[in-house]
Amino acid sequence: MYQNILVPVDLAHLDRMAKTLNTAIDMAKHYGARLCYVTVTNSTPGAAAHNPKELADKLKEFADEQGKSHGIQTYAKVLESVDTAVELDDKLLGAIKDTSTDLVVMASHSPGIGDALHLLRSNAAEIVKHSNISVFVVR
Repeated sequence: MYQNILVPVDLAHLDRMAKTLNTAIDMAKHYGARLCYVTVTNSTPGAAAHNPKELADKLKEFADEQGKSHGIQTYAKVLESVDTAVELDDKLLGAIKDTSTDLVVMASHSPGIGDALHLLRSNAAEIVKHSNISVFVVR
């Protein structure tokens, strides 16, 4: 059913993503799908790496470790952005197209007052709204 699964990750917050990562791994195993770990980054230093090249190396290492330890096909994709707050959704939608993704498994925050007042917007909701593929949101 699914051949290419995309999982947006933030290496600086892997400790908060266990449920999402485990769900993606389980689905990849179940369907024999390839799993693409993707992240969007600025060119400036961040919590996970000093620059996009270092982040790409770390994400590839993470993807390789996950593939080996779980017996699944994995790869990594780092997308550079001038302003991740503005471009995140477009970058992820581009990655979905470029990787022929047919399922996205992504983390989301629990809805709160900010959502009710439309002060916060959900990246997951934007991906669902603008994509014609399946999106599995994990909280």
